[in-house]
Amino acid sequence: MAYFKHLCLVEAPQTVIVPFPRFITDCIGVCYLAAAVENNVESLVMPENFYNDGIFDSMRSLLKKRPVDLVAISSMTGAYYQAERLAKIAKEAGAFVVMGGFHPTALPEEVLKNPHVDAVVIGEGEETFRELVLRGPSRDVRGLAYNEGGGIVFTGPRPVIADVDSIRFPLRSLRPERYGEKGDNYSIDTIYTSRGCPWTCTFCANDQMHKSWRGRSAENVVEEIALLHDPENKKLIKIWDANFLTNIKRAERICDLMIERGLTNFRIMTETRAKDLVRAERILDKLKRIGLSKVGLGIESPNEETLALMNKKNTLGDVSKAIGLCSKYKIGAEGYFIIGHYTENEQDTLAYPDFARSLGLRQTIFMIMTPYPGTAIFNEYKSEDRIRSYDWDLYNNYCPVIETRFMDRQKLVDMLAYCNASFNRYSSVMKRNSTNEALLVFLMDLYQFCLLLRVNKELSKTQIRDHLFNALLLIMQRERGRIEQPASAKSRELRKPLTLRLRNSAERSIDYRLEHHNGTRVLTMTGSNDSVPFTGPLVSLEKVVDTACSVSMDKLMSVLYRNEWIRNNPGKLTGLVFSLLADREVLGSIAKVTSLYLGTYFKKGNG
Repeated sequence: MAYFKHLCLVEAPQTVIVPFPRFITDCIGVCYLAAAVENNVESLVMPENFYNDGIFDSMRSLLKKRPVDLVAISSMTGAYYQAERLAKIAKEAGAFVVMGGFHPTALPEEVLKNPHVDAVVIGEGEETFRELVLRGPSRDVRGLAYNEGGGIVFTGPRPVIADVDSIRFPLRSLRPERYGEKGDNYSIDTIYTSRGCPWTCTFCANDQMHKSWRGRSAENVVEEIALLHDPENKKLIKIWDANFLTNIKRAERICDLMIERGLTNFRIMTETRAKDLVRAERILDKLKRIGLSKVGLGIESPNEETLALMNKKNTLGDVSKAIGLCSKYKIGAEGYFIIGHYTENEQDTLAYPDFARSLGLRQTIFMIMTPYPGTAIFNEYKSEDRIRSYDWDLYNNYCPVIETRFMDRQKLVDMLAYCNASFNRYSSVMKRNSTNEALLVFLMDLYQFCLLLRVNKELSKTQIRDHLFNALLLIMQRERGRIEQPASAKSRELRKPLTLRLRNSAERSIDYRLEHHNGTRVLTMTGSNDSVPFTGPLVSLEKVVDTACSVSMDKLMSVLYRNEWIRNNPGKLTGLVFSLLADREVLGSIAKVTSLYLGTYFKKGNG
C-alpha cells in the first residue's frame, strides 16, 4: 500500500512566455513521474491551463474537487516563482508538497526554506519519486532532501538510471487540453531518446541533473515514436536530447526502423553539436526521410577563446561544414549564439550577426548569457561579482541578469536588439516590389523584434522603443547608410524608389529608400527628424511597440501554435481558421495589427 495515494503532478510554467511555439511545455518530465507510479496509486491528476496564468485558478479548483495528498511540482529556474505560488495553493489544500527539476536540484536548501515545500527530489526523479510515494519521506529514499525537526535531511545522492530502456514511457494521456488538443494528441510534442551529455559546457546544467550520456536502444525509442505517429495529422516532434547524434550507429538504426515501419509522417526538430552532424553525414539522407526538417546548432560564439572558456568542444570549421551539409540535404540549420560572456566587449559582440550571416545561416537565435544555478558559469560570474539580479523570473536567456567586464545590463539589451536586427539586415524588405509589400514586411519585422524585447519584464514600452531604435541606428552607422544585395528571381525593376520613414520621436527618425540598379537592390538609410520634408508611409515606432505590447502573450502563442499545425497540415486549413475567428481575443489582436498597417499605409510624410 502506497504512503501517498492521490497525486497531482504539475510543471510550473515560465513566468514570462518566450514567443517560440516549439518551446511550449509538453509536460514530459512530470509525465515520466506519472508513469513511474501509475500502478501504485489510486488517482493521478494534472491541472488545466498548465501553460499559462490560468493554472493557478485551475489548481485551486482541482484541489477542491479531488482528494489529493501529494502535489509534485517540477520547475526550471525561470518558472520558480510560479512553482512557489503553486506550492502555496497545494499546502493550503493540505497536501504534502515535493519539488523537483533543474532549479530545486541546484538549490535544494533555498527551496526548502519555503514554508510551503516539504521535500525536494534531487536529480533524475523517477526512482526517487516512486520510493517517496511508496514510503513517504524517509532517510532510506536516496536522492531526497526534506524538512525534519527544524533542519534539513539529505539522504545522499542517487545514481542515475543506468538502463534507460527500463524507464516507462511518459504517461501522455494524463495531459489536459492545450489549444484544443488533449493527452496523446498534441500536434507539438517532445521525445527524449537519451539522457545526459558527454560534454560539460560551462553554461549548461545538464551535467548536474543527468550526468553522463546514456542512450535508449533504437527499438525502445521507435516503440514510443509509434505511439505518437498519426498518418492523418503530421506532428512537430522535438527530439530534445542534449545531443541526439552522440551515437551515429544508434541514430541510423532509429531511422531504419522508422522507415521500415512507415513512421515518417513527422516534422522533426533536434539539437546537436556541429562536429557530430559532420560525423553523421552518411545518414543525413535517412534523417531527412524520417522527417528531420531543422537542426539547432549550438555555435555560441565566433571567438575561439570564448568557446574554450565555455568548454565548448566545437571548432568554427566544424560549424561551417555542418551548415554546408544541412544545405546539401535540404535540412534547416538554426544557429544558437550566446552574447555576454564576461570576457567580451561591445566590439566582440558586434561581430556576432556578421559571423552568423557569413556561415550561410538563414535562422538564428541570439541569447544573453544566463548563469543558471548549478552551472560552472554561475560560479564564474559570482566569483567576479557580475551577477546583478537574482530575480528568477528574468532567467530565461533573453533578460540580462549579469554584466561583463566591459558591458552593463543596458548595453547587453542594446546588443541583443542589434544582433537580431543586424542579422535580418532588411533582407526580406529588400525583396519586395511595392510600397505596400515592403511596408507590411517592415512592420512585421519590427513587431517580432518588439516581442522579443518584451520578454524582459523590466523594460518599459519607452525603453523597448529606444533599444530597438538604437539598434537600427547602429546598423545604419555600421553599414554607412547603404545595404546592397543581389535582386531575387522575383524582384522586378522598380519604376520609382520605395520610401518610408521610421519615427521614434520628433527629433529621431530614419528615412529608408529602396532602389533597383542593374540587378542589385540598394537600400539607403538616413538619419532624419520631423523638420526634414518626406513623402511616403510614416511608421510610428511608438504605435508598433504599443500594439506588440497590447497582445496577450498567451493568445499570441495560441496563434503561433496553430500556425505550426497549418504549416505541417496545409490541406486542413479551413477548420482551423474558423476556430481562430471564433476567438474574440484573437480577432482583437488581428484587428490591432491590421489597424496599425492600414494607419501607416495611409499616413504619409510631410513632403
